Amino acid sequence: MEFIGADLAGKVAIITGGTSGIGRGIALELAKIGCNVIPTSEAGTETQIKETIRELKNLGVQSLEIVTDVTDARQVENLVSEVTKKFGQLHALINCAGITIRKPTVEMTEREWDAVIDVNLKGTFLSCQKAGQVMLKQGFGSIVNIASLTSFVAYPEVISYCASKGGVLMLTRALAAEWAPRGVRVNAIAPGDILTPLTRSVVDKDPERRKRMEARIPMGRLGEVNEVVGAAIYLTSDASRYVTGHTIVVDGGHLAEGI
Repeated sequence: MEFIGADLAGKVAIITGGTSGIGRGIALELAKIGCNVIPTSEAGTETQIKETIRELKNLGVQSLEIVTDVTDARQVENLVSEVTKKFGQLHALINCAGITIRKPTVEMTEREWDAVIDVNLKGTFLSCQKAGQVMLKQGFGSIVNIASLTSFVAYPEVISYCASKGGVLMLTRALAAEWAPRGVRVNAIAPGDILTPLTRSVVDKDPERRKRMEARIPMGRLGEVNEVVGAAIYLTSDASRYVTGHTIVVDGGHLAEGI
């Protein structure tokens, strides 16, 4: 077997939430190994979409500029339709779109609860469903969902996020079991504390908070975006062709030691 990801050259991958953070990191690394990548995000992020696509094309791959609200079934269906219309096939879907709202549970509004569940869980479901319809007809495809440490353990004051990511874990397993006989694999990645631009903006202003976060990680540091990318390439490529229904935890040993 060639190096991991070599078989992705010339393939086609959709990445929701692919214009920032972990999603953007995965998009650029897939492009570096020759995968055509379609990074999508919601309305209001058009500038980020254009910039990400410019970088992808500079790496020599093809892309499409499509704004998508993952909570809207029609928009997700249009995304998958436009991609398959241009490229003929869809080899991979990586679901990175996600939000969180931190506040005491007794203060959370119904609207805030719905917002997190809609993006993180419903959005993942809709994207899997619409991409799955194409992949099942093809008889092949790989889906990678972004779960979280909160898929396994609870954090205070992020109840909707915990519930949504617990749901993503079971959604991944259920789809894997249902679609494995038809050639479609579904796995997930559960990142720990990763230094995305958003995380950096928080810990750079609060060094003590960063120390507390690092103290609970056996490796003693926060993770980098590129340390999540490897798991995504592995799960997307043929290197993992006998792997489905699993969640790879990328957290510096945090979960193993206990929260």
